[in-house]
Amino acid sequence: MSSEDMHRFGADQLHEQIVAVLRAWGMPGEPAAATATVMVETDLSGVDSHGVSMLMMYEKLRSEDRLKLDAVPRVVRDAPAFAVVDAGAGLGHPAGLHALELAIGKAAVCGIGAVAVGNSHHLGALGHYVRSAAQRGLVALMTTTTRTPVVAALGGTTPILGTNPIAFAAPRAGGGELVVDMSTSVVAMNKVKAYALSGRDLPVGWVSDRSGDPVTDAALAYSLLTTHAATLTPLGGSSSETGGHKGFGLSLMVNVLSAAFSGGALPFDDADSDNLGHFVLVIDPTRVAEGGETARYVDDLVRLLVRDEPHVILPGGPEAAARAARGRDGIPIPENLLEQLRGICGRAGTEMILTPLA
Repeated sequence: MSSEDMHRFGADQLHEQIVAVLRAWGMPGEPAAATATVMVETDLSGVDSHGVSMLMMYEKLRSEDRLKLDAVPRVVRDAPAFAVVDAGAGLGHPAGLHALELAIGKAAVCGIGAVAVGNSHHLGALGHYVRSAAQRGLVALMTTTTRTPVVAALGGTTPILGTNPIAFAAPRAGGGELVVDMSTSVVAMNKVKAYALSGRDLPVGWVSDRSGDPVTDAALAYSLLTTHAATLTPLGGSSSETGGHKGFGLSLMVNVLSAAFSGGALPFDDADSDNLGHFVLVIDPTRVAEGGETARYVDDLVRLLVRDEPHVILPGGPEAAARAARGRDGIPIPENLLEQLRGICGRAGTEMILTPLA
């Protein structure tokens, strides 16, 4: 896509636009602002697949009466180090943030806290949640199920599991965090959508049709994935020789952690709500190790990885670089996506306020 088809916008204005749409849809002010913060921070980090572009999917869920934007997450089971939260069929961002704070509170008392969430919807990129915990000196792990089955078991051609991401973060001594945020498929499904919106072809090996042939047309691939007519490759590739069984095994693990404790849906559940499940685990290092030892270890480990290797790319590194660049230059949005956002604003009855930076 040429630079003429791409415009840049300030993070504050993008936040204001998302809040306006969510409020017009009936979401109360505080959760709307919190949701917009997660979405904008995701766009700032260069994860265009999980930011403002998700408004199209949220609008569709709302129009199908599957999404309750005024839902209030509530604790349905509680114990000293564990809790289960019902998201009320609302967006996952408020539920995910609520679960994270619950887990942090439990870790402050018990040294460790775990919270499972059920009856939820999409909650954005997990990296935002775990990174915010690490910024508070905590170690965090988060997983979630996803809406559309797109990954087949090794040797199969029927999509059965979602992209089922997992994220982990730990603080570093002296500031900064180590952040790992990844889907258990070779790429997130919404990244295919982001490629389609920007008019780029997919790399060979991301998506295959039901005959096993690669699909590189991003718009076609996304359409096929949404109708179960194609599959995403699991981490490691499509064969056991390259480790595809390990990626699929990770996806199974994520599915159990995210949904088994909270009554989350099995794949192909046809209930009125997506009933996604999330799982958050937080460890307070000060309760299990001498002061600062954990952060020093993480920092020493990272320094060892990059010693005499100036071109090493660490997990979280590209996102940190994107936050610096986009915070300075603005968040790029393709014209195709802007046109869809104009339509969303029109249907919601709210003004399209986005103005490109000079």
